[in-house]
Amino acid sequence: MSATTLPHAFPPDVMARLRAVADIDPDLIAEDFTDPRVLAALADTEILVTGWGCPPLDASVLAAAPRLRAVLHAAGTVKTLVSEAGWRRDLLVSSAAEANALPVAEYTLGMILLAGKDLFAQRERYRATRTFEIGGIVEGIGNHGRRIGVIGASRIGRRVIELLRPFDFDVSLADPYVDAAQAAALGVRPRELHGPDGLFATSDIVTVHAPETPETRHLVGRRELALMPDGAVLINTARGSLVDTDALVAEARASRIAAILDVTDPEPLPADCPLYDLPNVQLTPHVAGSQGNEIARLGLVVVDELERLSTGRPLAHAVDHAGLERAA
Repeated sequence: MSATTLPHAFPPDVMARLRAVADIDPDLIAEDFTDPRVLAALADTEILVTGWGCPPLDASVLAAAPRLRAVLHAAGTVKTLVSEAGWRRDLLVSSAAEANALPVAEYTLGMILLAGKDLFAQRERYRATRTFEIGGIVEGIGNHGRRIGVIGASRIGRRVIELLRPFDFDVSLADPYVDAAQAAALGVRPRELHGPDGLFATSDIVTVHAPETPETRHLVGRRELALMPDGAVLINTARGSLVDTDALVAEARASRIAAILDVTDPEPLPADCPLYDLPNVQLTPHVAGSQGNEIARLGLVVVDELERLSTGRPLAHAVDHAGLERAA
């Protein structure tokens, strides 16, 4: 991983647990697998602890690590980390994606609650007028019975659904891999994306949690945005490519819908992109995932997994290669 990542993922208390179960040199940080010191260590390495900033584990790296049997990733997806050569070698691979899903889901919940109160527009009006009516009732806002549409029952999508349960929301889900019985078990209403009864047409707030695949590029495009009711809000914490930026700019410019985007396409957006300045668009710089003290949670997952391996137990967060493509 990167030298910047290490102290956040493994602060002193977490590093102490790691060193108690593994023969590890905390001063040897592999940012470059061609470094002679790293190559020398790889020759005897049985387990790689990886994280943000780790170069891909390609065939040359695997050849330099003949004893390697497991990769424990203190971050989210391993799609770009573990090469096909690694999967063919039957490496055990674990990821802290489940732990990283929690702050994304928390961010999403927070934004849903704020959007339901129309907080961003209310803030701007208050800032502009410097006054408001004490006890005044603002029509059309509130979270009682607010219709929430979740796209994708990914690990983050499911976390969002779980966090929404205590609130008085009407939650729908669109996911081609979830049938009616599974949706009922999740406590949500299954819907198709399109049509008069589809998720886009029947949701006040749509939140995107689908994986990034060739099929999901511009999953939210002109057709889908046009189906959203006036005043609806789109939230994207998945990947920027799932939303057609040009189509969103057109709808947002018309002030018909609003958007809360933690990811964009491209990322970051060009400096002259209209989304920066539109009052009904809130942009955050890809911060929904683990930040600050949340990153230590990812290191704790790795330590737990290493302790399981050392006692002969199966990994709790093993990555299924077969299902990796549609994981988000």
